[in-house]
Amino acid sequence: MKAESISVIKLKHILLVTVPPDPDDETISALQEKVLVAMANHEAKGLILDISTVQTLDSFFARTVIETVRMVALMGGRTVLAGMRADVAVTATQLGLSLAGTLTALDVDRAFDLLTGEPVNTWLECGFGQAIGQIRSSILQGSSSSCWSE
Repeated sequence: MKAESISVIKLKHILLVTVPPDPDDETISALQEKVLVAMANHEAKGLILDISTVQTLDSFFARTVIETVRMVALMGGRTVLAGMRADVAVTATQLGLSLAGTLTALDVDRAFDLLTGEPVNTWLECGFGQAIGQIRSSILQGSSSSCWSE
């Protein structure tokens, strides 16, 4: 995959990057650079690194991910690694990769929840009927109560 094809998407104050399935060293280095530039340009508060398509993990990729997480933290942001496959988790453990202090999530939706503090998909979290009731109550009362805070 070409390094130029890496996209950093801004969702409110969160950046989202999907890592390609089989990234080479040039692509990973470009990804890191683009993330850091976007953090500065957008004054982002967080980063979601979606690694759900990554099938293999080498030492350069692992080291660069750890460095990126640390750099984002130095810039005042938090990073969530989302979508790590079981075989990648095994390899990361075998390589001695330490993710101490790094947030992880099963998927991008849950990663977004971790960074924002609230579920993205109220319908799934609360159930359709309860969600409608909460939204209706919030509108009528002018409050921001939600099903997950009760």
